[in-house]
Amino acid sequence: MVSDQFSPTRRALLASGVATTAALAGCFGGQDDDGDGGDGGGDGGDGDGGQAAASQGEAGRLVYTQEIRPDGDFDPIVTFDAYSAQINSQVYDGLYEYDFDLQPQPKLAAGEPEVERDGQRYIVELVEGAQFHNGDPVTAEDVVHTFTAPIEEETENLPTYEMVDVEGTEAIDERTAQIDLEFPYGAFAEIQLASTIVNAEVRQEDPDAYNTDPIGSGPFTFEEYAPDEYIELARWDDYWDEPVPELESVRFEAAEDDAGRVSQILAGDTDAIATVPPADWDQIDAEEGIETYRAESPSYMYVAFNCNEGGTTDPDVRRGVSHAFSVTEFVDANLGESAIPLSTPIPPIVDGLGWDFPMEEWNEAAPSYDPERAQELLDGAAPSGWNPTIIVPPDDVRIALGELIAARLNELGYEAQVQSLDFATLGETYTTGNADDYEMYILGWTGGPDPDVYLYNLFHEDNAGISQGHYYQGSEDFHDNILQARQTADQEERRELYTDVIDEIVEQVPVRPVYSPYNTMAAQSYVQDLQAHPAVAYNPRLVSEDNNVSVE
Repeated sequence: MVSDQFSPTRRALLASGVATTAALAGCFGGQDDDGDGGDGGGDGGDGDGGQAAASQGEAGRLVYTQEIRPDGDFDPIVTFDAYSAQINSQVYDGLYEYDFDLQPQPKLAAGEPEVERDGQRYIVELVEGAQFHNGDPVTAEDVVHTFTAPIEEETENLPTYEMVDVEGTEAIDERTAQIDLEFPYGAFAEIQLASTIVNAEVRQEDPDAYNTDPIGSGPFTFEEYAPDEYIELARWDDYWDEPVPELESVRFEAAEDDAGRVSQILAGDTDAIATVPPADWDQIDAEEGIETYRAESPSYMYVAFNCNEGGTTDPDVRRGVSHAFSVTEFVDANLGESAIPLSTPIPPIVDGLGWDFPMEEWNEAAPSYDPERAQELLDGAAPSGWNPTIIVPPDDVRIALGELIAARLNELGYEAQVQSLDFATLGETYTTGNADDYEMYILGWTGGPDPDVYLYNLFHEDNAGISQGHYYQGSEDFHDNILQARQTADQEERRELYTDVIDEIVEQVPVRPVYSPYNTMAAQSYVQDLQAHPAVAYNPRLVSEDNNVSVE
C-alpha cells in the first residue's frame, strides 16, 4: 500500500499495484487528466554530468527530473516507494499493466486469467517468447516467486499479498501459473495481477545484488545507479515485445525542492520534470517551448480526526470543523486546475471504473461551508478550552490547508495550532491516538482501481495505528462490511457494502476528504509523445501500445 503517512521509506508508495497496491500520498503533487502536449523542435547539444544534465534535444536521450529521490530499492519484492517504482516500470514488465484509462491489460499474460473455486484460484497463461534481459525466458516459476516471496520474506509488501495461499500457488507448467487465495478477494484481478515479474533464479542467487542491479523483462535495462545522484537506463534493443523504445537512454535525477525543479525546466537544464507545482502551472503552461501534461489520479488528500481521544471524538465537533472552511475555495485558491474538490474517500477516476456510486448524493450530504452552523455545533459539543492541534507534512499546500482550518477555528473562538512535521516524525505521531499529539492530521493516499485499497487500509480497525490514526470505532456493521466486501468476489454485493460504509463516513466524518490531485509533468517541446498516466508509478510512461516517447 502507499502512503506518506509512514516512514520516509513509505512516504510515497505505489500508485496502483506495480510493487504495492496503495500508498500514503502527499509527495506526489499534482495528478491526472489527459495529457495535452504539442510538437516542437529543440536545440541540439549534449548534456552530460552534473545536476539535471538535459539532452537539449540530443536525439535518443531523455533526462527526467523526479520530485523525490528514489529510496534505491529496485527489486519489486521489496520496493516500497513510488519513485523507485517509476524506475522499475521501465525495467520490468507486469503480468498485466494499466492503460491510460487505469484498466489492466495483459502484458506478460497471454490473456484474461481463468478464475476458479469461486474466486480463490487464478490461472494465468504467459505469452510465448517473453524473456529477461539476460536471455532467460519468463516462466511460471518467476510468477510464483513474485507472488509468494513478499509473504515468505515478510517484506513491507506483505499486506499487498497477504491473501495469497503460498502452498497452493504453483507452476502448472512452464507457461502456466496457478495462484491460490486464502479467501475470495474481489480486487485481485485489478490490483495484484498488475504486479511486475522478477527473475526468480537470479534474484534467489543474490537478493541484495538484485536490488541494485535488477534483471527485468521490460523495454529498458538498468545500467548505472549513483546513490543520491542519478539512475541511468538504456534501451534494450532485443526487447521481446513491440514497440521497441524510440529513446536510446534515460537518466533519472531528482530535485525535491519545487523551485529547483521549476528553475531547471525553465532554464532548459532538464528535458522533463515530474509534478508541476500548482502555483507555477500557469507560468510553465504559458512558456514557449515547454508543454504541460496532466492526468486525473487515484489519489486523494484528507483531514483525519482523532476519534480515540479529545474533542474530535464527538461527531458534532468533526462536523463543526468541516463546516468551518470551504473545500472548493481552498482548492481554487491553492491548486487551481491541478486538483478536483472531493467529498468522498473514493476519487472520481475509481468510481468511473464501473462502480457507479451515488457520488452526487454524497457531495450534497457532506458538510459544506457554513460558519454559522460550525459555530452552533462547536459551541454545543467542543470541550471547554478546546485548543486542537493539527499536524501536517512539510509541503506548502497541506500546510496552507492546516492554517486555513486553524484560522477559521480561531475566528470561532477556538485556538487551533498547526505543527508541520517531517515525514518520519509525522508517521510516529499520527498513529499514537493521543489527543496531546494531535486532534487532526492532514495526509493523502494513492490507491488503485478498486475501493478496497482505500477503505480497508484507511478505515478498517485492523489498520488502526498502522496506515490510519483516526481510530474510528464505527457502527456495529462498519468494519464487518469493509471486511466482507474485501472477501467477496461479487461486485454488486461489494458495491452495496461499500455504499453503506461511505454513507457512514460522509455522515460521521472520521475524515473529511478535500481534493484529488492530478499527476502532472512538464517537458521541453522537443520531447515527443509524452503522456501523463493516472498511476504515479508508471510516470513517465516512455513506451506502450499508446505512446513511444522520443527526443528530436
